[in-house]
Amino acid sequence: MFLKNFSQLKVRKWHKKGCSNMNVQNLCCNTRCLKWPCVRRTSLSPLSSFMILTVLAVFLKTNVTGAMKVTSSGPQTMQMAQGEPVTLDCTYTSSSADIGELDIEWSVVSPDTTKKDQMIISYTGGRRYTHGDPALMEGVDFTAVDPSQGDASLSITSLMVSHAGTYQCKVKKTPGVDSRKILLIVMVSPSVPKCWVDGGEAVGEAASLRCRSDQGSTPLLYSWRRESGGPIPPDAIQNSLTGELLISNHSLSHSGVYSCEVSNAVGKKSCRLNLQAVKPPNRAGVITGTVVGCLLLIMIVLLIIWLLVFRCNWNRQEKEFSNEIREDALAPESRPTSRISSFRSGVAYSQVGQNQTEHPPSTNTSYSTAKYDSRFGYAV
Repeated sequence: MFLKNFSQLKVRKWHKKGCSNMNVQNLCCNTRCLKWPCVRRTSLSPLSSFMILTVLAVFLKTNVTGAMKVTSSGPQTMQMAQGEPVTLDCTYTSSSADIGELDIEWSVVSPDTTKKDQMIISYTGGRRYTHGDPALMEGVDFTAVDPSQGDASLSITSLMVSHAGTYQCKVKKTPGVDSRKILLIVMVSPSVPKCWVDGGEAVGEAASLRCRSDQGSTPLLYSWRRESGGPIPPDAIQNSLTGELLISNHSLSHSGVYSCEVSNAVGKKSCRLNLQAVKPPNRAGVITGTVVGCLLLIMIVLLIIWLLVFRCNWNRQEKEFSNEIREDALAPESRPTSRISSFRSGVAYSQVGQNQTEHPPSTNTSYSTAKYDSRFGYAV
């Protein structure tokens, strides 16, 4: 239809110019009227016309919306360690067809599609604006001093775990618009692990080398290696998830310096230990010493018991002997003081009974002081 109308329009123009010798069917003119070559009209099917119009529409649309384009080609998934700086690339180009005002927006895409994305920083009208949490926005800014010069990259000076998320850079300049998304994963690097030997280091027994890191984003992988004395024993069993190196039959050849390395996607740390081989003591000597020690202990206990019994018997015999001495001893003689007291009492009674006959005192009676013996008492 479009080509038919176009042909009719050309024919009208040629008639107006006085070209009477024209074959409308063949669309030809003589050289006197027009200098164009004779063109034969061809009819187009509806399908061909539709395809031509579609190509024209796509071409026109590409010219309008394809001028503004984000040209960054960096990784769209970034794994970074906590505390490190990071730059999220977002460079762009525009054309003369983009005549509107430049508008740049950085936002964190919400994982819930029913919620709005959180805008963190923007640039419009030649000025930059921050929209996020001030605590999280510290150290977050455009990389370029002037983002309007084709670099809208975002820089974060010190990453935190809360900075993790999907970031979107959108650049608009009417009628052009384009955007780019970057997934930022913030991980914690492992802390310095602790190495130790679980159990003993005796020759002939099992030795378990342990390694453990208290901090770090999972998954944490542990790896043991031998720094001196040769490679790790072939019969040793190593667990990369628990950090254990098990040597089932320890020997002198297994001694040496071992190191354990723990790592994740953003960092690694290591520790070292010196594995020794201790010869076990003589079991026969240990058993003999144990038996002798037990016998000596029993003898000492028996000796103490015998001494206690002997002491008790000795005390009891002393008490019985002293009681026998007291039973065999005679009663002690009256003391002279008692006799004198009796005499004085007799004198007193004689004075009371004056009518009674007085007897003259005997001149032959003599008194002597009684002697006291420590074993038999007073002499009678």
